Amino acid sequence: MIVVGVDGSRAGVEAAVWAAREAALQHAPLRIVHAIPDWACRTAGKGPYAEVAEWMRSGAEQVLAGAAERAEAEAPHVETATAILPGDPRSALIAEAAGAALLVVGNHGLGGFRGLLVGSVAHGVAGHAPCDVVVVRTAPGEHGGEVVAGVDGSPAGGRSLEFAFAEAALRHAPLRAVHAWSPFEGPLPSGPRDEEGEARLLREALAGPRARHPDVAVTEEVVRGHPVDALLRASEGADLLVVGSRGHGAFAGLVLGAVTQPLLHHATCPLAVVRPAARETPDAEDREGRLP
Repeated sequence: MIVVGVDGSRAGVEAAVWAAREAALQHAPLRIVHAIPDWACRTAGKGPYAEVAEWMRSGAEQVLAGAAERAEAEAPHVETATAILPGDPRSALIAEAAGAALLVVGNHGLGGFRGLLVGSVAHGVAGHAPCDVVVVRTAPGEHGGEVVAGVDGSPAGGRSLEFAFAEAALRHAPLRAVHAWSPFEGPLPSGPRDEEGEARLLREALAGPRARHPDVAVTEEVVRGHPVDALLRASEGADLLVVGSRGHGAFAGLVLGAVTQPLLHHATCPLAVVRPAARETPDAEDREGRLP
């Protein structure tokens, strides 16, 4: 199942359209959800807040109906359901994502998400959701562009590469694997960093998923520079940009890696934030990963 959070904004509609297309590609059901305060879900009958609660529920139903109409027009054969969620949108979406294959959100929000920009909703769910998350700024008009994957050579990065290859295969699209490096980051245990060594690291990281997806055409790109800049350039006009949710090396303890965080704000194509496999998740995640 694919879950998409909508809020009545244009970004929310774009997220619903993208999620519908993805559900069609995966032959998966789609669940469209919208969050309102818990008290508005529980308040009924007469009283000073009953009319306000009814107005909020009515507005939520309109938002869901509009998003469902767009999703069904985009992917008429996808099984689609809608639901109003009680509570803070971040917590509600995270709870709703339990058991989902993918959670999709827009890059900012209005309505039920009023005042919560990418640093709150999208950032919150990308760092804490129990499944992979796609943050949509705009949905590409047609499939056919590249899937771009950021490769850092870390063990946790293996799952994001598998995700990227699978998405490229679904779209019959080429994959661009981008590895950025800097000689100023310090020597590796095996010796100083150089372009030949970094190219070898990229080839080795790609070997396994490439063998499992032999039909995906791959372009290898080794860039000397900052990974955020390299990935933003490579992903212009792409169908999807794929990165891992966590950092590595000095940044391994971050809920969202130092590369992923700025990409949430600046990526111009849909951004997939892929969680590491359970065995790769730090033991401290439950302590560090709580919402404030």
